[in-house]
Amino acid sequence: MYCRVQTFRYLGSTLLMGVVLAAGCSYTGEDTTREKDFAVSKTVKTAIGASGSTFVNPIMTKWIAAFQEAHPGVLINYRPIGSGAGLEELKQGLLEFAASDTPLTDGQLKDMTPVIQLPVTAGPICAVYNVADAKSPLRFSGATLAGIFSGNIISWQDPGIAHDNPGVKLPKAAIIVVHRSDRSGTTDILTTYLSKVNPQWSEKIGHGLTVPWPVGIGAEGSKGVVDFVKKYSGTIGYGELNYATEQHVPVASIENRAGTFVAPSPAGATAAIEANEDALEKDPRTSIVDPPASAKNAYPITGLSFLLLPKDGHDEEERRQVRGFVEYALSGGQSVAGELNYATLPQPLQKSGVAALQGLTANGQAVK
Repeated sequence: MYCRVQTFRYLGSTLLMGVVLAAGCSYTGEDTTREKDFAVSKTVKTAIGASGSTFVNPIMTKWIAAFQEAHPGVLINYRPIGSGAGLEELKQGLLEFAASDTPLTDGQLKDMTPVIQLPVTAGPICAVYNVADAKSPLRFSGATLAGIFSGNIISWQDPGIAHDNPGVKLPKAAIIVVHRSDRSGTTDILTTYLSKVNPQWSEKIGHGLTVPWPVGIGAEGSKGVVDFVKKYSGTIGYGELNYATEQHVPVASIENRAGTFVAPSPAGATAAIEANEDALEKDPRTSIVDPPASAKNAYPITGLSFLLLPKDGHDEEERRQVRGFVEYALSGGQSVAGELNYATLPQPLQKSGVAALQGLTANGQAVK
């Protein structure tokens, strides 16, 4: 694991060296493994391997603990290694399921062994920052945020930031951008938003699990980004609300299409989902970022997180337990969403997900 520096346009040499030396990442991942490799205890009857999204990790940890307590003998090993890495392990046949904040398109699905793909949770992606003496939560329009992450806005006293934050004391300091170095669904959600609100960003940078960042320091995982921002003044990055709340890192309010600056919250994420509910019923992969102006209370940088499961497998009991776990996540597990800063999925999405699970098979036969 590593953190990489792409461009240091605004850092003096002394600070630059300190930042580079301190940019080691905090996540200590595990080597790629099949689930059977960690099922060493005699009490473990069924071992399930999974990996992927860091966004979903806090609620996934809660779900796994509850499911394992109710199902002695089942062990679920989830590794938060990023959406892209999880999808790659799924393609290699190493997992019982992967989690991704970016759903696969029809074209991508054709290149894989058949999988079942369904949303399991949703939540806001936050702009996290460390600005000395800023007593009030900062606010950013889409144009300002795109300007910061593109490197066109380089100072905390830029007129665009001052316009968004009237009366707020801003330091005479350079902006240090921190972004994900790994292939991340969180990055895709943020850059999809920036592409929608800023034509220049869409044309020159685009969106995806990784993008050609014009500026910034790369850190691995949402935790790596948030930890880095917490440590260094003048920084701005992005990550999940749960990580920011745990680390007491400030999060910005973002202007939505209605012209309202909305703080990231489960309620704001729910409003974004509700604004796209009809489209989601037709295709759960519909992007919910930048909802229409009619959704006055919607937080605009909101995304869904998906689970992808191989349609067929060899061990029927394993498949039964995987189905049971995901069914729990889609039903009873939704009750813990709010306390962990996620949004509860609408009932139609919960029901369609449970129905899709009935397509799981073992050796080509329906799982009983």
